[in-house]
Amino acid sequence: MSGRYLLDTNIVIALFAAEATVADRLREAEEVFLASVVLGELYYGACKSARVADNTARIDEFAANSVVLNCDTETARLYAQIKDGLRQKGHPIPENDIWVAAIALQSKLTVATRDVHFCEVDELDVQLW
Repeated sequence: MSGRYLLDTNIVIALFAAEATVADRLREAEEVFLASVVLGELYYGACKSARVADNTARIDEFAANSVVLNCDTETARLYAQIKDGLRQKGHPIPENDIWVAAIALQSKLTVATRDVHFCEVDELDVQLW
């Protein structure tokens, strides 16, 4: 398996937990990216944890060694289109995941996730890991 992936938060958490299947898939990937939204979710998780400093340092190191994609005007337009499409279908998904989907569509990336609700987003390439 090769490809260009945008990692969802749950995949990064699985990587941090040393899940071999996730590590294997990432080794086979052509390119891997992170959304700034995912970093926000990871940092929030660290803030709630018992080991705030250790977890924050781990995220800092991971972010420093990753290509982080941010939002811009085009991302915002895609976000609005995705959210409206989900509204029309009656299948809302979490707000941050709409942003992740918008970044993936904008950058022509496959979302690597464990959340099946990403499959509700039209034209989004999703792989469930």
